[in-house]
Amino acid sequence: MDSEKLQVINSEEEDKVWIEFKKTKSPQLRDKLIRQYMPLVKYVAGKVSVGLPASMEFDDLVGFGQFGLLDAISKYDPEKGVKFKTYAVTRIRGAIFDEMRQLDWVPRSVRQKSREIEDVISELESNLGRPATD
Repeated sequence: MDSEKLQVINSEEEDKVWIEFKKTKSPQLRDKLIRQYMPLVKYVAGKVSVGLPASMEFDDLVGFGQFGLLDAISKYDPEKGVKFKTYAVTRIRGAIFDEMRQLDWVPRSVRQKSREIEDVISELESNLGRPATD
């Protein structure tokens, strides 16, 4: 690998890269931005994976998050005064959840009701000091 691929973009250079990328839509600059922010995808995927069933693979979440990163890079507007990381985290998390929803055959309303029932059962068991029964 050449040193270009290993180089991390500093803050000042990052601003210049964004300005140039928005002007030119250069694939090389896009690739540089992807490499720069790929660790952010892994970070968000790690945060999202907490509390998910073991059947949901971390690598799948990272893959879903990559779509969010690509979308964030293409739609980011540096002139809005929002840091890219702040914008990208929202897009990455949203892409992960969107993909997980598409994989889930159970409607969200049913999942919500299930969570509410589990919460009530837990509260009952706590108050009664014994397992809840029908």
